[in-house]
Amino acid sequence: MIPYGRQDIQQADIDAVLEVLQSDFLTQGPMVPRFEQCIANHVGAKHALAVNSATSALHIACLALGLGKGDWLWTSPITFVASANCGLYCGAQVDFVDIDSRTYNLCPDALEAKLQKAEQEERLPKVLVAVHLCGQPCDMQAIHALSQRYGFRIIEDASHAIGGKYQEEFIGSGRYSDITVFSFHPVKIITTAEGGMALTNDDTLASRMNLLRSHGVTRDPALMTHEADGPWYYQQVELGFNYRMTELQAALGVSQLERLGDYVARRNALAERYDEKLADLPVVTPWQHPYSYSGRHLYVIRLKLDEISVSHRQAFEALREQGIGVNLHYIPVYTQPYYQPLGFQHGNFPEAERYYAEAISVPLYPTMSEAEQDLVIAALRKALGL
Repeated sequence: MIPYGRQDIQQADIDAVLEVLQSDFLTQGPMVPRFEQCIANHVGAKHALAVNSATSALHIACLALGLGKGDWLWTSPITFVASANCGLYCGAQVDFVDIDSRTYNLCPDALEAKLQKAEQEERLPKVLVAVHLCGQPCDMQAIHALSQRYGFRIIEDASHAIGGKYQEEFIGSGRYSDITVFSFHPVKIITTAEGGMALTNDDTLASRMNLLRSHGVTRDPALMTHEADGPWYYQQVELGFNYRMTELQAALGVSQLERLGDYVARRNALAERYDEKLADLPVVTPWQHPYSYSGRHLYVIRLKLDEISVSHRQAFEALREQGIGVNLHYIPVYTQPYYQPLGFQHGNFPEAERYYAEAISVPLYPTMSEAEQDLVIAALRKALGL
């Protein structure tokens, strides 16, 4: 089976983790702050806070921005459920904005139209989660301009996008958002096994997220409500969570980060080769905006169903039968059973539904060989009946 994604663990990674295992710290030691500083320095952000998953990062990001009961969070329907669930965790209501037909990201034109209507109905969002699907950044400049006009805050869900760039700046720099979130799940661009990170240039947001990831407990006298009883003293100043990253994960992350540029370059080279080799097939290959440099976490093709004799499902299953571990990223969130009672219906976001009816994620990972890629292409030809 050729998987759609695969981590690359080298001896340097193993050595880094073993060094921590032989040290005095497994949870809260020097490696997590080092990993945070390395990421912050790399992308040009002021603060980076490591947590145990990108989902946790999204949750504390929403809380830090004050999202709560009676508020709205908007995001893309084509994303993993965590991008929307983080709003529900906070007691907020969730809605979606349809995608752009070329980038598959949240569409700024659809967003503007929805904001105009929401303003009239007095139900504007408090937070917008802009998802950089497959690693390609959203049109953040346009989204940021709308945030200034309509007063919402922005979280970049860059779970797919570390190492990519928007307008010549690394994603995560925070020029057009309040908080950016990265994922380090094994199939992502670099891995800490599980793990995530929230980045911001805002001191207040960073302080709040730091509290929230660790039970709401602090030893900082500036954050305490009264003077410490002694050197052992700490205070819980709000209701937080145990979302901390371990030293083992951080050590793996520091080691992996050294190869980030190479990983992204290889992903782009393989994607460009797919573009070339698939040009004569009845599929739509991923369009790339000229002002962005994608992390290329995923390579999604869309079947031209009117030009082939097999269905979307038949093509997918035929690829799996040939040992090609294709996947589908993603099922529109609002069609999930949990979201159906919230009032969503099929047809609410037609571009997202057209995408779902045609999309297949084919294998792409930095250690993939051209021979393996050729096997994927040959299997795709066969699956399409060519």
